[in-house]
Amino acid sequence: MASSMQNNRVSPPGYCVCCRTCNMWCWRAFKWFPVLLIVCIVTWSYYAYVIQLCIFTVESTILKCVYLVLYHILLIMFVWSYWRTIFADVKPIPEKYKLPEAELEKLLSADTEDAQRTILENFAKDLPIVTRTMSGSVRYCNRCVLVKPDRAHHCSICSRCVLKMDHHCPWVNNCVCFHNYKFFMLFLGYALLYCLFVMSTCLPYFIKFWKMYQEYKHAHCDRLIDNGTYTKQCMDMIDGDFGTSASAGRYHIVFAFFVALMFAISLGSLFGYHCYLVAHNRTTLEAFRAPMFRGGADKNGFSVGVYNNFKEVFGNSPNLWMVPVFTSFGDGIVYPLPRQDEDTESLLSSERWERWGERARPFDERESSSFDEL
Repeated sequence: MASSMQNNRVSPPGYCVCCRTCNMWCWRAFKWFPVLLIVCIVTWSYYAYVIQLCIFTVESTILKCVYLVLYHILLIMFVWSYWRTIFADVKPIPEKYKLPEAELEKLLSADTEDAQRTILENFAKDLPIVTRTMSGSVRYCNRCVLVKPDRAHHCSICSRCVLKMDHHCPWVNNCVCFHNYKFFMLFLGYALLYCLFVMSTCLPYFIKFWKMYQEYKHAHCDRLIDNGTYTKQCMDMIDGDFGTSASAGRYHIVFAFFVALMFAISLGSLFGYHCYLVAHNRTTLEAFRAPMFRGGADKNGFSVGVYNNFKEVFGNSPNLWMVPVFTSFGDGIVYPLPRQDEDTESLLSSERWERWGERARPFDERESSSFDEL
């Protein structure tokens, strides 16, 4: 186990610094590709909806205004939440969790697993941690050389330990974690509403275009035109809505409908799943592997009730729940545990509440506050 405590990443012979730097920048650029894809899709959807649907297709001025106002409100909230999710300030693990050089040397020179466990236990005895590994020892990251806080995990893509890590999302090029989980939830919610709104408002025109196309096919206008013969019905349709140059935008509208439908299905399932996680105060990693405590694995080990779990992510102020500003409770390190009977409540649980300091407790209504090893 001693050898596993070291980071043995050694570059192969002849691997020059220039190649390493080039690969690093290529990898960084490649990770932005999913984000750029989303930006391109949203930009195109803006053209399809605002220009082709609202300006060229919708005839009622009042309906145009209603569509444009609602669309831009949803778009602003969606883009704002997406921006905050991508560029959230993900803070590093505090220095007090990192092993000093002397402790690291002792850990690496330890001969047995029990000796290493003792060293980690002694170092972490004053740290506010309650979770353990499957073997019951202190959770330690050999890449970052630190004791992991509760609910923190190492992200192999970001190459760092992340507080309350949920998962690494390529669509935001960032880890979804304590610092941006509220933004991620709002991003999913507003993106779902955006897709449902586009889909529902495009649906009547999609049906209209489909009926027009069926009439065109039923009259065999395409065959007659290929043969050089025309009928009055075909000429009327070609000269009317089906054949005008402005109606070329109907393809954008139809495609926007199907794209919105496709994303709405995927976003709906993902958003519903994360609503379930919020209600039970779990992360995606904890849903697949329950956190391990001294008494064993407990999938509800951090759940303090549905409403309190919700407020732990979104805060106390209902006015800010739907706004992408940070209002989550705590510091991402210490989490309240479920209340136990007074006779059995551990001293550790009381100490964890005291570590909130002068801040309002998470569920105090009088004030709002803002993988390498599991």
